[in-house]
Amino acid sequence: MSIQILVLFYSHNGSVAKMANLVARGIEEIPGAEAVIRTAPKVSTVCEATEDEVPDSGVPYVTHDDLRNCQGLALGSPTRFGNMAAPLKYFLDSTSTLWLSGALANKPAAVFTSSSSLHGGQESTLLTMMVPLLHHGALIVGLPYSETDLLHTKTGGTPYGPSHYAGANNDLEISAEEKNLCIAMGKRLAQTALKLRG
Repeated sequence: MSIQILVLFYSHNGSVAKMANLVARGIEEIPGAEAVIRTAPKVSTVCEATEDEVPDSGVPYVTHDDLRNCQGLALGSPTRFGNMAAPLKYFLDSTSTLWLSGALANKPAAVFTSSSSLHGGQESTLLTMMVPLLHHGALIVGLPYSETDLLHTKTGGTPYGPSHYAGANNDLEISAEEKNLCIAMGKRLAQTALKLRG
């Protein structure tokens, strides 16, 4: 029976969604692993406004059961002032019951991001995305420098997780190195989850 790796993301201009699909592709290249892709709904600026549980189109919204039932987790967000975007943080803030039950404890987790500027806080975003995962007891999986694209990239890519430089107009395509690192992260996450399962 395949293990399920949750790829949970929020994307505003589409770059993080593209990265999520590449991470999922890497996961599914590993026999015995299946990617489950989910997104977080936007946060309303109107108090008490809520989104329907199912979006009109696209990727389904994440539920607590998606986190509870996965054997690994990849978390993706655009960079917002060196931190994850509010919709993803808002969802993570709702996971206290999962924390109390230890639902994510000992599950491998990875992070990925995209920013409009090359030095727009990609690494700090990745690090701050790790913090709630550490509180949940997840095991953080990064990218080793044996992934040689880390040594040659002129765009995104960090040992903390894949990243993408989208440009000031968010119109730069994901580079070859960025693609390779997303796929490598998905593979490494799936391989780690399978090893932990024994």
